[in-house]
Amino acid sequence: MNLNFLRPLYDRRGPWVSVYLDATRASENAGHEVDLRWQALRGRLLEQGADPATVDAAGTALAEHPYQPGRYGLAIFANAGEVVLLETLSAPPATDLAHHGPLPHVMPLLAQRGEDVPYVRVLADRTGADLEGLSVGGAPRRHTVTGSETFPLRKVHAGGWSHRHFQLAVEEAWKRNATDVAAAAVDLAEAVGAEVIVVGGDVRAVQTFTDRLPRVWRDRLVSTDAGSRHAGADQGALDDVTVQAIAEIAERQLREAIDRYGAQRGADEAGTGLADVVTRLQRGQVDTVLLADDPSSTDMLWIAPDDPTLIAVDERLLRESGVEDPQRVRADAALIRAIAGTGADLVLVSPEDVRLEHGIGAVLRYADASTAAS
Repeated sequence: MNLNFLRPLYDRRGPWVSVYLDATRASENAGHEVDLRWQALRGRLLEQGADPATVDAAGTALAEHPYQPGRYGLAIFANAGEVVLLETLSAPPATDLAHHGPLPHVMPLLAQRGEDVPYVRVLADRTGADLEGLSVGGAPRRHTVTGSETFPLRKVHAGGWSHRHFQLAVEEAWKRNATDVAAAAVDLAEAVGAEVIVVGGDVRAVQTFTDRLPRVWRDRLVSTDAGSRHAGADQGALDDVTVQAIAEIAERQLREAIDRYGAQRGADEAGTGLADVVTRLQRGQVDTVLLADDPSSTDMLWIAPDDPTLIAVDERLLRESGVEDPQRVRADAALIRAIAGTGADLVLVSPEDVRLEHGIGAVLRYADASTAAS
């Protein structure tokens, strides 16, 4: 999981207000119920010493968030009187949560989002396509491509000497439109860093589109005959194919990270346990952190307010490094800030996936003498 989308949170000094709330408005009294839940969270935040202006900014963001159907939640992170990040959750949080502290409490957000896989989805017909792209932590980008050829697009049984010429002209028009769609899809895939392109719709358009993709993208293509651009068409089957493609990539990435960790662990070149991984993060040595989410954990770490790489299990170590005001924070919050600040990746694991000392391990970018000795 790439955490670059969280970096704006770490460009600011705390304290932070973090809110997780069931924002579902499906029933007649839902608006009132959401407001009651918010008032309860607001009271908790004020009891924790949160700045009223920052709390009110979170409340305003909740009140102004556009209505959407179905069950969903919101994660809101506010600082110094303004909301810095608001994320819509695909399902309500397991429990409403209000947290005030030196760092934003982002672990529940990451745990619910799961592994982000940037993708592009193409819904094609012979006139063009509807494109959707999603980058890690970004909002969906949508774009409609209208092919440059508008006539002729439909084969007819014309007969006569011109019949073959007309049929060829139709096929050439399809091909040119597919070329336009493929070029737009590649541009979008490169922009969002897509790891997969899913294409559905008209069978002939899908095949023609596929033939015009550069080979590097054909190797990352999932095609289906599900979906249609006709008004009112049910896109549920295409959604299912997209979700399945993303889930398979996420599972593959999880297995690859675990295998890399296992290989380094066998060679005594992996970070193991909380103290060791913290040391590796300080050195900028970590490529990927494997972390088990444990909401009940009481582990704490020490941080420097302005430097995400200054993190320690002992306050004394930071003071010896020249930090005058170390802050004691939730371990998961400190770890996530350090991971984002050092450009490492995060992989959330369960005990069934891999056994980790203290629920944490690290795949290293490089090994050194101290690594082997530790």
